[in-house]
Amino acid sequence: MTLVTLKIPPGLYKNGTIYQAAGRWYDADLVRWFENTLRPIGGWQTMSTTQFSDISRGMHNYYNNSNARRVIVGTTSNLYVYDEGSNRSDITPSGITTGNIDAIANTAYGSQFYGESTYGTARPDNETYIPCTTWSIDNFGENTIALNTTPGEGKIYYWENDTSVIAAVLTNAPVDNQGALVTDERYIMAYGAGGIPRKIQWCSQEAPTTWTPAPTNSAGSFELASDGKVRAGIVVRGQVLILTDTDCHAITFVGSPYYYTPQRAGSNCGIIAPKAVAVTGTAAYWMGEKSFFTYDGGYTEPIKSDVSDAVFNDLNQTQRSKIWAVVNGQFNEIWWFYPSEGSTEIDKYVVYNFLENFWTTGSMARTSGVDSGVFQNPIFASTDRYIYEHETGFDWDGATPFAESGAISLGSGERIMNVKELIPDESNLGDTSVIFKTRMYPTAAETTTSSYTMANPTSVRLTARQVRIKVSSNSSSDWRFGNMRLDVSEGSRR
Repeated sequence: MTLVTLKIPPGLYKNGTIYQAAGRWYDADLVRWFENTLRPIGGWQTMSTTQFSDISRGMHNYYNNSNARRVIVGTTSNLYVYDEGSNRSDITPSGITTGNIDAIANTAYGSQFYGESTYGTARPDNETYIPCTTWSIDNFGENTIALNTTPGEGKIYYWENDTSVIAAVLTNAPVDNQGALVTDERYIMAYGAGGIPRKIQWCSQEAPTTWTPAPTNSAGSFELASDGKVRAGIVVRGQVLILTDTDCHAITFVGSPYYYTPQRAGSNCGIIAPKAVAVTGTAAYWMGEKSFFTYDGGYTEPIKSDVSDAVFNDLNQTQRSKIWAVVNGQFNEIWWFYPSEGSTEIDKYVVYNFLENFWTTGSMARTSGVDSGVFQNPIFASTDRYIYEHETGFDWDGATPFAESGAISLGSGERIMNVKELIPDESNLGDTSVIFKTRMYPTAAETTTSSYTMANPTSVRLTARQVRIKVSSNSSSDWRFGNMRLDVSEGSRR
């Protein structure tokens, strides 16, 4: 008996064909590699019993001063607050403008990405792209600021932690902003302030209604030295990172008389959508137009991705403004959710494990969310307009977790190899199954074997020069799948 170990490294490779992914995993859904072991992601269960009025595009959670947990949810037309008992209160500001569920785009010159449409086709120079409505939400102590991007809105709303009172426009604050956040120094900062694409403006410290600079306060503003338009802002490592559609800028608190000063932190690293950035304790990560980037307080770096070709080729560019990101800190992951080419709404995800440096992809319809911390588990809103608690149990609404490899040669390729037995490295025998997809030659038809339920050992029968394996499970258990060993013997040359 000759035992051959199929040691497939963690993560997917999807920047090519199944042959270019030789010896790697090529496709997957609802699985992760954590500590170098293949396992299913956690399941989910409904947290809310009442649907939203429409799609959620923003979420934030925090503790109030009484240590009660709050979840703030912004939808296309409403603002809600949930308590830790999942009781919902509608705090929608009076007179708020109904937003855009979908982005609106024409086909004018400049509105498409390079390579799209036919070369030489004349297009009028009248590009319009109206993004879908998204929300910036943050807490100012136990109170909440919230801003949505609906045209004609961009107002900073303020809610004072009282479910009997609705949010209201923050007095004296600029309007027509792209977004807003709360800095570590307790300033409310608006970006794209007042409709000016590169303007950054902040209130006086601890004074949310004081926005006009004076010798007696610390309010102020400046315009970024950029040729882009501000799309996003986030606090990372004590700085405010402002991301435009072309570059990014780190804003640092320096005290009187300037209070905040900007410095370019990266070029050719624009963010693709307002919510496509997430921050860990040490770095920010975002999706660009064709690449992924990170910033750790020094300078922006591109992230090598083994799945970027597949993701960006599959992306519905018209609805790119819906893309959003979230940290899943328990597993050292950044998740991006995006609408695929055949969908107008979010239906796919791509995940980066920032400690172990590998990627995976899958299908899931989630439109906003927050990491665990305030609550025990991550909380995501779905396209069905309910909130779900994630990483709990192993129920995936009928879907099947799986991982499928690229082509693996069973020998030198000169001889046919006969496989009669496999020995799994698996913690839960019987919870997973394997099928083999075999070929005699790269151009030959692929043959799929029966499904083999994992036992130790498992009797199989296959003959091939190369093989692909697909591991899957319908079991509601936290299974593990490591390195498989095959009992292989040489056959003939033909």
